[in-house]
Parts: sequence; structure tokens; C-alpha cells
Amino acid sequence: MVNFAFAQKKTGLSNKTAYPFIENSDHVKLFAKTAGNGPVCIFVHGGPGAWSKSFEEMGGAELEKKLKMVYVDQRGCGRSDTSAERNYSLDRMVDDIEDIRQALGAKKVYLLSHSFGGIIAVNYAKKYPNHLSGLILANSTLDLNNSLQEQIQHVNKLINTHFDEAPKDSILSKLSLARQVLTDKGLGYKMLSDDKETVDKLDRIDESYARTYDFGKHVWDYKIYCKDFRPETKDVRVPVLVIAGTKDYAIGVDHYRKFQFPDQKIVHIDGGHVLYYEQNKAFVDVIFSFVK
Repeated sequence: MVNFAFAQKKTGLSNKTAYPFIENSDHVKLFAKTAGNGPVCIFVHGGPGAWSKSFEEMGGAELEKKLKMVYVDQRGCGRSDTSAERNYSLDRMVDDIEDIRQALGAKKVYLLSHSFGGIIAVNYAKKYPNHLSGLILANSTLDLNNSLQEQIQHVNKLINTHFDEAPKDSILSKLSLARQVLTDKGLGYKMLSDDKETVDKLDRIDESYARTYDFGKHVWDYKIYCKDFRPETKDVRVPVLVIAGTKDYAIGVDHYRKFQFPDQKIVHIDGGHVLYYEQNKAFVDVIFSFVK
């Protein structure tokens, strides 16, 4: 059984503020704020371990003019509850989205993913294609290891370092070292955008609220999240819009080239990983065109 509830949640805001939650089928309360009018569009944020607040505040809300946006914080993220059983399996994350769709009473929805959220969104499309009107992959990875390797190579290009390609079992430590060197040179923001003010604003929002990061800590316990899902896209038979940033070095500027969706449209927008803010009008227009 899945139902909406309004609950008191202690965050960086006053604890008198009521937030909308869905208690899903395994009794985890998920933050799910709905706003706007039109077809239902569920936002699947990245991270792993991020939340929906920064997307909403930095331009995502513009989509509310023609879509009923549902801003969801995944279990163990942001304003949602953690899983008492520490169940952060991919299948469970997919079923959380399905629980939300059912609670909304929507026969079909759009999914809009960003970054790591692409992995969850595509696996929802594989499992529940009949409940999707379309899939929107914005700056989304479908192969986490490939994107992390791309980040290491971008650090090498930026500051002329020589970090070698790392095996899967050590890529996180190698990337952490590479990004620390980049940060020490005052260039850490360049992993997300060429515009430092964009990343500073993102950081201010993320640091302004008390939020949970439990999923981000436990995601690496599940090897499936490091699988290359790009070959499986050939079996996803729903309309797909792929939005790729020409300077998105967090995902890899050519990452999308191995997507094989039978019904896909690829749109390039000049910018980095935060296109929804950097190029908000172009970002919103291409989504509205796709939905129309």
C-alpha cells in the first residue's frame, strides 16, 4: 500500500514546515513534492546521494508551466527517510518510482533524469515500459565507471597531470586523488561547469539544508550500479530524449554515442553538467517540444 502524507521533517528550514511525503510499499517515507500543471513528470536526481532541491531552485521549476513536476528525493537522500534495512538495491530504487506513480494515480508518466539518475530511470523503463509516456535523459550516465574515467582524463587535460586509467576496484580512490589536486589549484568547479558562480550557487543550496546522504554512503555496496547499461538500451521501447552538454565532462561529452534506444532524439546544448541552469531556456524548450 502506498499513500501520500504530510509530515513534519527537521531540515535546515523551520521544523514547522510541512512537506509532502509518500510512504512506499516497504514503509520508507519519500519526499515527493508536486507542482505545476500538465502531464506528470517525475524527476530522478543524480549523485549518487544528491537530492531534488537544487534542480528545482536552479531552473527546474520552469518546467512547471507545462508539466506537473514531481520532485523526489530518493530513499536515503535529502529529505527522504533512510531505509531501516539499508535496502538501496537498484530494483528497490526502481520500485520506489513505481510506488510514487501509483500514489499519484497517473496511468503514465514522464521520467526526467539527471546524471547518475539515468541508471535508475532506464531500469524503470525496462521494468515498467507500459507506465511511461517518455524518458528524458539530461546529462545522464548509463555507465558509471566510464563517466568516472572521463572525469580523471579531464583532470589530466586541465592541469597536465598523468593519472592513468584505473581498474574498476580502484577508480574511486584514483578519482578522489585527481579531484583533490584539481581542488587544491582552485579549479574543482570545472568538473561541473566552466562558470564558477554556477557551481557556487549549487553548493550554497546543498549546504543550506540539513539532509541525509545514506544512499551515497552505501551505493558502492551494490556492484550493479557500476554495470554498463548502454547495450541494454536497444530493448527500451519508449520515446527517449537525450540532452547532452557539449562541455559535460562529469558524464563525458561522447558518452551518449553508445546509447541504442530504438526511438531516441539526441539534442546537444552548449554547456556543462548543470544545463538546467546554465542554459535554462534551451533546456526547457527542448523538453516541452519533446512532450508536445
